[in-house]
Amino acid sequence: MDDFGHRSGAALVLGASGGLGRATARMLIERGSDVALTYRRSERALDESLSAAKSHRRRAKAWQLNLSDAAQTSDVVAQVAAEFGGIHTLVYAAGPHVPMVHLSKVQPADFQHQVVNDVAGFFNATHAALPHLRTSRGNIVAVTSAGTSRFPVRDGMSIGPKAAVEALVRGIAAEEGKYGVRANSVGPGMTTAGMADRLIKTGELDSNALGVAKAHIPLREFGDADDIAEAVCFLASDRADFISGQKLDIDGGYGV
Repeated sequence: MDDFGHRSGAALVLGASGGLGRATARMLIERGSDVALTYRRSERALDESLSAAKSHRRRAKAWQLNLSDAAQTSDVVAQVAAEFGGIHTLVYAAGPHVPMVHLSKVQPADFQHQVVNDVAGFFNATHAALPHLRTSRGNIVAVTSAGTSRFPVRDGMSIGPKAAVEALVRGIAAEEGKYGVRANSVGPGMTTAGMADRLIKTGELDSNALGVAKAHIPLREFGDADDIAEAVCFLASDRADFISGQKLDIDGGYGV
């Protein structure tokens, strides 16, 4: 499948060091795209993606980036566009680990920190990338959460900011469509990668909680990173060229 070989420029994957970001970067490469990758701390986590690019004869380069820093984000996006001759897709797969806690126990300062890192981080990247996406008639795909459609108890610190990101995605779709820019969201449910994987490893989701979570999923199983990457790559491709302002939940039916 060669969805992106005809595209000029690169796909910029924000948060490429995470499980979902890595899977998305690899799939974009396999389907013909050059990729620019950003990470916050774990540069070594990008080795797999860089190796995949080499084996598929695609270009890949990594940048360290703190998305909450608007000036740095603007500078990195400009460097990516110059390095690759443009940007055809912006994938937002970033986001810090968020502990599971009832909203009544969330401290205002912690919630503010999450909003700055997630919502403002997404806006900073989008603001910087839009001129390049207008030129390429490109698109944005934000990885958010299936929890914005059906609220998971104790996950409000993540869901609130993700819902704001989705609102911005719809706004971008409404305002930027006249320039040929599309914007969509992908909402992961429980997966064996990304946030769910971190919660399992930290013990915040024990075996009992995992059993309850599976019981709420009609398919009675968790997804994996490739399930999410497949949705992102579809929405970024020309096969979705008349889809904008939408959210696709990949959740095993959790939302129904």
